[in-house]
Amino acid sequence: MSHDLPFDLQSLRAAYATGLDATEVVKAVYRRIQNLGDPGIFITVRDRGDVLKEAETLDRTQLESMPLWGLPFAVKDNIDIAGMPTTAACPDFAYEAKEDAFVVQRLRAAGALLIGKTNLDQFATGLVGVRTPYPSPRNAIDPEVVPGGSSSGSAVAVAQGLLSFSLGTDTAGSGRVPAALNGIVGLKPSLGALSNRGVVPACRTLDCVSIFALTADDAFEIFKSVAVQDSRDAYSRAYPAFRRSGMLSHLRVGVPS
Repeated sequence: MSHDLPFDLQSLRAAYATGLDATEVVKAVYRRIQNLGDPGIFITVRDRGDVLKEAETLDRTQLESMPLWGLPFAVKDNIDIAGMPTTAACPDFAYEAKEDAFVVQRLRAAGALLIGKTNLDQFATGLVGVRTPYPSPRNAIDPEVVPGGSSSGSAVAVAQGLLSFSLGTDTAGSGRVPAALNGIVGLKPSLGALSNRGVVPACRTLDCVSIFALTADDAFEIFKSVAVQDSRDAYSRAYPAFRRSGMLSHLRVGVPS
């Protein structure tokens, strides 16, 4: 069932509700990564066995209380994961992180399963996605086109159906550009809405952790799980209560020819 199951939130939640085991999704993720054969997407992939063990510990009775239960995700490799190297696509800069970035802590606490760390324009400075000493990710729509950057690996991983969502960063387009070039949703939150603690800065006063997802609703769901003020980040702020209103019935959208 998980072999060709779409990984958007609605599809996975429905499958889990009818008995799909999270370990089957993890196996499908690693199978898809291998079958795709794009060495430029990930800089580091977690050991499959470790992720399977995490999936096994998920309590099915918490399907409703953990909003991201069993959802596979990855993070751009300028975001810290405890015990893993943070390279920012510069091997000489690499260090081993002592703790997860704040946003990653939130995601894992909500039940999401971390798969690995993705490629980027070095130090998150670039919009093409190929300014990396590693192999460049291939654009998911047209491999002749650049994947877009700087969060190239995170965007391509979601666009290729490997993950439910991923994290990137967006200082001046690094989340929205690769999302557009790969046909997915890229959400750049307002400044301070998401904590930057545990993120290698490009420009600390302008940096935003960004979200890649398959639908706008998915991106908003992920955002709600991580939009919490972080007392250890001086730029973090309390986000207003979430409120969504329906689209006005008389609204008209014009599309230029």
